[in-house]
Amino acid sequence: MNFRQRLAQFMYGRNGYDAFNQFLLIASIACIMLGMLFARVPVLAMLFNLAEWAALIYCLFRTFSRDLYKRQKENAWYYAKRQAVGRWFRSLKDRWQQRKDYKFFRCPSCHALLRVPRGKGKLVLTCRKCGNRFERKT
Repeated sequence: MNFRQRLAQFMYGRNGYDAFNQFLLIASIACIMLGMLFARVPVLAMLFNLAEWAALIYCLFRTFSRDLYKRQKENAWYYAKRQAVGRWFRSLKDRWQQRKDYKFFRCPSCHALLRVPRGKGKLVLTCRKCGNRFERKT
């Protein structure tokens, strides 16, 4: 049996490499670079070194784990968080592109985002989510 077949046989029933492992690996590389950047501050360098090793060890643990259900739940949690961050950045991008035509406000009670056309003076805004009314200048 050659090395490839032995490796495939060893990895059978194990989690392997997934998106969360990729994130952990990139995070550990970032910690390496930050540790080198802050090498003159021993406490920060030590913290980044510790974070780097923790991420690498957890990545290896996840790769060779046989508890597929737990690793799949962790990966699904990572995807949910990644999508939430992506939505937030897309929202920022959309607001930036619309900044000349619209003004954005947050509802004081439920913090929902409201979009109002610019140049309308003082308006009484009604939140669509909670029905709260408040006055703002556009």
